[in-house]
Amino acid sequence: MNSTEPNAPSNTVVEMNQIVLPQHTNALGTAFGGTIMSWVDICAAMAAQRHCRRAVVTASMDQLDFVLPIRKGEMVNLRSMVNYCGRTSMEVGVRIEAEDMLTGVRVHAASAYLTFVALDEAGKPCSVRALVPATDREQQRWEEAQARRQQRLDLAAQRKRIAERHQPR
Repeated sequence: MNSTEPNAPSNTVVEMNQIVLPQHTNALGTAFGGTIMSWVDICAAMAAQRHCRRAVVTASMDQLDFVLPIRKGEMVNLRSMVNYCGRTSMEVGVRIEAEDMLTGVRVHAASAYLTFVALDEAGKPCSVRALVPATDREQQRWEEAQARRQQRLDLAAQRKRIAERHQPR
């Protein structure tokens, strides 16, 4: 597929697996949140790069919700997909599941949303190709991502107003 042609979210999916080893755990035998965050960032970056076929940088991790603990010895499955594209940025959703390697039982352990910016050869933000939802579920994810984007913009404007009120005159 040409890197300028519109792309479907399903073409951006990346699946990554990790095993939780002792060095990844805290005193309770569960995975460090920072380790999971690192894996999430890597998996999401690959989806963003798969979409735009350019270098990308993490602009934000807006949300990371831990649902259940992930224990030592479990396999972590991370599945990422680009949900939304703006002019130079992309929102990527990541679903994290923990699998008991002895029973095969998988549970939803966490979810995350990250924003990435595509970079040109000079390291400056550049435009990305269009993302065209192809299914109802992809359209829903697109619309939810637009709502999260608007929340980010509203929060940034609110923080700017607050900072301006507290500037020395």
